[in-house]
Amino acid sequence: MDALIVYGFTGASMSHIPADLRYAESHEWARLESDGAVTVGISDHAQKALGDVVFVELVDVGKVFEAGDAAGVVESVKAATDIYTPVGGEVIAVNEELADNPELLNDEPYDAWIFKLKPSKARELESLLNAAGYKAAIGE
Repeated sequence: MDALIVYGFTGASMSHIPADLRYAESHEWARLESDGAVTVGISDHAQKALGDVVFVELVDVGKVFEAGDAAGVVESVKAATDIYTPVGGEVIAVNEELADNPELLNDEPYDAWIFKLKPSKARELESLLNAAGYKAAIGE
C-alpha cells in the first residue's frame, strides 16, 4: 500500500473566507441580500476558535441595534461570546433552527446565519472588511 505524503501541511487549517461577504473585526460576517436585508453570522475562524457550539441566544425580531451593539450570545464548550451587529438596523428574522441545532454554526458557518437586519444605514456595510482585509486581520 502506498503512503500518502502531504507536503507543506503544518497541522493548522486555514479559515474559509468567502469573497462575497463583508466582515467585522469581531468575527461576524454580513451578506447584503437582493431585497436590501443584511444577513449576519459568525466566520469560520470564529467557530474554530470557539470549538463545539452548544447554545445560541437569539435576539428578538423587531429589536433595533446600532452597529457594534451586542445582539445575542454564542456558547461553546470553551467559552461564551457576544455576537455583535456589523451594521445598525431592525432585526427582521432570526434563524430559529439554531435553537435546536446550535452545532450548525460549526458545520456550516456561512449557511447557518444567526439573524437578518433591515439596515438603517446601508453605507455601514462598506466600512466592514472585505475578504482580503479580514484574512489579514486574523493573520492568515
